[in-house]
Amino acid sequence: MKMKSALITGAGSGIGRACALRMAREGYGTVVADLNLEAAQKVAEQIQGEGGSAIAVRMNVGSEEEVEAGFDRMTETYGSCDLAMSNAGIQIVHPFEDYPFEDWKKMMSVHADGAFLVSRAAYRRMKASGEGGRIVFTGSVQSFVGSKLKEPYNFVKHGVAGLAKSIAREGADYKIYTYTICPSFIKTPLVEKQIPEQAASLGISEEEVVRNIMLRDTVDGVFTTVEDVANTLAFLAKDQGALTGQTIRLTHGWAMM
Repeated sequence: MKMKSALITGAGSGIGRACALRMAREGYGTVVADLNLEAAQKVAEQIQGEGGSAIAVRMNVGSEEEVEAGFDRMTETYGSCDLAMSNAGIQIVHPFEDYPFEDWKKMMSVHADGAFLVSRAAYRRMKASGEGGRIVFTGSVQSFVGSKLKEPYNFVKHGVAGLAKSIAREGADYKIYTYTICPSFIKTPLVEKQIPEQAASLGISEEEVVRNIMLRDTVDGVFTTVEDVANTLAFLAKDQGALTGQTIRLTHGWAMM
């Protein structure tokens, strides 16, 4: 039986790393894609050390050439593209009136261009194979709500959910299913970096950022974890279309339907 394959972007750390490790443990040949090739190689080596199969690729998700090259490596190595997770992300916070256009463009390159290029590359290969596959986006609680200092992030995370819904309709005939996993705050390096930045921008303490901004609207005052996302990804990898197009909220009660 042919080994299935999964490509995860931003897989050198945080959510992406946890998801790459989990899919490898699920028996997938795993492509660990990250802008930081050294970090990606360390994750691939960990997977190999646990008896799994993995390769590392450098991928700037805002580059069409690098995205296509990474997916070519995937199909050359594993013969298929069964699952792709568009997860790579950055965060830049500023008061809206001071938000530099250059920083807006950086956010769009990673989040918007990246989501488009990664999902399109996966879609092409899944359709051509005749076997279909799963395309998963990392959304956020910010896919449903607004937050101070994060207008570009809110914009793209709302958009990613819409992209997934549209692809779900177009891809249904080819057994291509799409999902958006939407966690609330997770203590990844991306979020850890935001705590002092928001404290400085808002003139409050770091403890107040965590308590009164990041966890205020949860029902239990608990952070989501990278394992929560990885477990959800493994579950969706087995879905046969019943959940296609859906946004899955991992928010500890924040932004309930």
